[in-house]
Amino acid sequence: MTSTKDTPVQAAGCVLWRRSPADEGLEICLVHRPKYDDWSHPKGKLKRGEDPLAGALREVEEETGYTAAPGAELPTLHYMANGRPKQVRYWAAEAASGGFAPSTEVDRILWLSPMAARLRLTQPRDRELVDELLATMRHA
Repeated sequence: MTSTKDTPVQAAGCVLWRRSPADEGLEICLVHRPKYDDWSHPKGKLKRGEDPLAGALREVEEETGYTAAPGAELPTLHYMANGRPKQVRYWAAEAASGGFAPSTEVDRILWLSPMAARLRLTQPRDRELVDELLATMRHA
C-alpha cells in the first residue's frame, strides 16, 4: 500500500500514569519535545505492520524510559499534521519500571497531577485524554 497525502499517518501512544510516591494520588507523565517545544503524551508513528498497542508501548519506553502495563483503550484522535491527516490511538498505561534519560527527541518529562497535566498540555485535544483516563479509573 502506498501512502499518499490523503492516507492518514498511523500513530499510537499512551496516557502514562502512576501513583504518586508522596500521597498515592494520580500522576500523569508528559513529555517535552524540543523540536516542537510542546508538552504532550508519549506517542509516535507506527512502524509498517506494527500492532498499534505494541507501538504505543514502544513509544512510551523510547520517549520516557518506562515500561508500562496497558489498560483501557482511550479515544482515537484525528487531526491534521503537516498537511496530512493523522490518526493516533491511545491507551491508558501504568508506568511499571524504568527511568528517564534525555534524548534529542524528548529532553524532559514531568509527572503532574491530572489538573496540572491538563494545564501544561500544549494541544487542547490532548486534555480530553486526561479526562478519559480519569473516567476509566473511576469505573475500574
